[in-house]
Amino acid sequence: MKALVLAGGAGTRLRPLTHTGAKQLVPVANRPVLFYVVDNLVDAGVCDIGVIVSPETGAEIKRALGDGSRFGVKFTYILQDKPAGLAHAVATARPFLGDDDFVMYLGDNLIGMSIREMVRAFAEDASLGASVMLKEVPNPSAFGVAEVDNRGEVISLVEKPKEPRSNLALVGIYLFRKTIFEAISRIKPSPRGELEITDAINQLIVDRHRVRFSRLDKWWLDTGKKDDMLLANDTVLDDWLKGSIEGEVDDKSVCSGRVRVGKGTRIERSIIRGPVVIGENAHICDARIEPFTAIGDGVTLLRSTVAHSVIMEGTSIVDIERIADSLIGKRVVVRRGSSRDRTLSLMIGDDCVIELSRE
Repeated sequence: MKALVLAGGAGTRLRPLTHTGAKQLVPVANRPVLFYVVDNLVDAGVCDIGVIVSPETGAEIKRALGDGSRFGVKFTYILQDKPAGLAHAVATARPFLGDDDFVMYLGDNLIGMSIREMVRAFAEDASLGASVMLKEVPNPSAFGVAEVDNRGEVISLVEKPKEPRSNLALVGIYLFRKTIFEAISRIKPSPRGELEITDAINQLIVDRHRVRFSRLDKWWLDTGKKDDMLLANDTVLDDWLKGSIEGEVDDKSVCSGRVRVGKGTRIERSIIRGPVVIGENAHICDARIEPFTAIGDGVTLLRSTVAHSVIMEGTSIVDIERIADSLIGKRVVVRRGSSRDRTLSLMIGDDCVIELSRE
């Protein structure tokens, strides 16, 4: 079995961060979201992976993933020249996929469970034409929605219905056989001009192919917006973080709870309350880091407090009384000019400098 990971798109909801980077590479607990997707595929035994990339961010995705050797997989990069829908991406990947069964996995999705059982069940039941993962959601109109029967099969799918027939949303993980290509060839673009994967799956059902579903009973996080990213960071730190200290922590500092400190990092006269992850070669001095915070590689944090935030690599924060609920990009400088003390809530793109003046 092969996999097709979708890592294109413009990431407009995460701008300005995605003006200078791919949304799938924004870090959660100091690892790009896309890396968790690859981990899940590897866990399911799928190691031949095609990666759909866009002209805008394809080079960055390739640099981050490499040839796959560090993950124990093989990557094949496939250019989708325009964002024309998920079914269009599948059709574009036909030369790579050939006649093999495959997993399609959206590269900006995080889920709290393995897909191993879903993959195994699909591989063992040759009568299935497709399998989809579904989760109950409070706002189904925002998603592709499935109508299902009591046998565990999908009856129909509708993309963002005004009047949903169920609260079961498509998670963004699918299993297909080669019959999907015939189905895609018979559908037309939707009103938004895209070839919808929901329409292609409906065509499979019309053609009397069985479509099963797996129910996701743990968390699912779409990392498309700032608050989504912070929630994803919270969840991963809460569920998966294991504490370890590989850097230097002086005897005047206190680390409580689950705290992971990377190699080459120096922590001096600071208080850190986990869950917190700090990358490599960072410098934390006279600072306070509160729970559910991720500090990237090479970050400098001096005489400042950071709470419930994601601070990306190379950023410098100096003399700021408190930053909370923030998503701050790479190589940002946040420093005090002459402003009064106050809490900040920020979403800042790469290479910015912010100076706060006193009134």
